[in-house]
Amino acid sequence: MKAFLKNYRQSPRKVRLVAGLVKGKPVPQALAELDFLVKRAGFPIKKLLLSAVSNAKNQGQEAENLYIKSLTVDKGIVMKRMLPAAMGSAHRMNKRTSHIEIVLGEIAEKAGKKATSNSLSAGKKDKKKEEPKKKEEKIEKKTKSEKVVAEKITKRKSKKLAPKN
Repeated sequence: MKAFLKNYRQSPRKVRLVAGLVKGKPVPQALAELDFLVKRAGFPIKKLLLSAVSNAKNQGQEAENLYIKSLTVDKGIVMKRMLPAAMGSAHRMNKRTSHIEIVLGEIAEKAGKKATSNSLSAGKKDKKKEEPKKKEEKIEKKTKSEKVVAEKITKRKSKKLAPKN
């Protein structure tokens, strides 16, 4: 589920602003945001996203279960042009291009409910489930250590109270 756009005639710095906006979002939400975006790079990224979704459909996946796994914008070729300047001199203009790559991932489903695409939130949920177990283990360790300390104290008292030979 990949799609590429090579040598898009806009600087990568400007395209990355739009890419950062939709990265990691579900496809329907990303399409809605790109529809109402004022930036020029919104339209080509939307076309590229629709192309990636079409590629995914050809592989038998549904558009609703997809999210933007990665969206990278790299530097393309730089066209060097000259601009006339004062007193017969010239200044160089760099006309930059961008290479855009989009990779879609599938949102995993668990027990009939859709899981979140953000792996960080899933990791936090797992940690919350493990914390009570750790607390129980700490309590058990404390009780074991308290038992050991209590036994040592009773041994010391019994040694003190025992008659010397």
